[in-house]
Amino acid sequence: MDTATRQTVQVPDLVKRMLEPAGIAVNGSQPWDLQVYDSAVFRRTLADGTLGFGESYMEGLWDCEQLDEFFTRCFKAAVDGRLHKQGSWHLRLLDTLNILRHTVFNLQKKKRAFQVGEHHYDTGNDVFERMLDPTMCYSCGYWEKADNLHQAQLDKLDLVCRKLCLQPGETLLDIGCGWGGMAEYAARNYGVTVTGITVSKEQLALAQRRCEGLPVDIILEDYRDLTGSYDKIVSIGMFEHVGPRNYKAYFEVVNRLLKREGLFLLHSIGSPRTVNRTDPWTDKYIFPNGQLPSAERIAAAIEPRILVRDWDNFGQYYDPTLMAWWRNFDARWDELKGRYSQRFYRMWRYYLHSCAGMFRAGRGQLWQIVLSRVGEQVNYRSIR
Repeated sequence: MDTATRQTVQVPDLVKRMLEPAGIAVNGSQPWDLQVYDSAVFRRTLADGTLGFGESYMEGLWDCEQLDEFFTRCFKAAVDGRLHKQGSWHLRLLDTLNILRHTVFNLQKKKRAFQVGEHHYDTGNDVFERMLDPTMCYSCGYWEKADNLHQAQLDKLDLVCRKLCLQPGETLLDIGCGWGGMAEYAARNYGVTVTGITVSKEQLALAQRRCEGLPVDIILEDYRDLTGSYDKIVSIGMFEHVGPRNYKAYFEVVNRLLKREGLFLLHSIGSPRTVNRTDPWTDKYIFPNGQLPSAERIAAAIEPRILVRDWDNFGQYYDPTLMAWWRNFDARWDELKGRYSQRFYRMWRYYLHSCAGMFRAGRGQLWQIVLSRVGEQVNYRSIR
């Protein structure tokens, strides 16, 4: 839309005041400024919060050249907090209902376990194969020495294996195995036998093909139905879907399945605060029923049966991971647009850039926690 049309958009004073601390202008000249094409953006954002704002972007009512930097500035200046305090009564009502929904209901109970797989992970393997690196890891890479996404993911997988002290002949359970990246790597490079579970049929099919010929068994199953006994257990990027009302049950499953001197590594995004809400746009369009754990809730859930051996935080590496995913997705969009709409493209851009902004602003953490059973003589020394 041309400049003359943008200049006719009337910007409410409230919006100007909320964006000013972030150094963001509406229809300004900086690459992180909002370019608003329809004043409905303001009405929908003030009434519906981030849901209305995100949907307006998906519909092409506004744009931004450096969307990641826009979100970084918003998160650093806590614009979202101002929006909730100064938005309409309707927005405050929605926020209250959001809190009640996550407080009263168990949104991640067993019969809802497969919903996130059907909604997000079953989007299409063609999307994820183009966006991710060859390991098909859909979680934060380890960029300590890496200068590209593939090496960062290989380094992350090796870091996990070394933290678990994997030894040839051991059995490894991968809770939330995705497309089999961890299972394949551990079986090939550390000589272990792996059982992986997923709630996504698309992930299941691809993971089984990738691990063919290896001592790897990939199954479609909820973690609560698991049986057996394992030397080591790992869970990478799955705990965000467990939900606080199920944390105790989750760790009880781990404690039951882990051999006496075994180790468990939990790799999860972490929230700096304990809250009973999720972002409404993310909940609707990306990860239904998800909720980020806090350190307080994890600590409460593991007592008194599980002991922390190591707690590592490298959340700063999620920003380059997310931006690498976006570059891959964008570069290969021509291969996807025959199956997916422009609205889908804008949804994916909004999702990856908003998450990158959150981590760049220090609002997101990435934890790798090594745990063992309390009372067992585990000779563990951190590799860090």
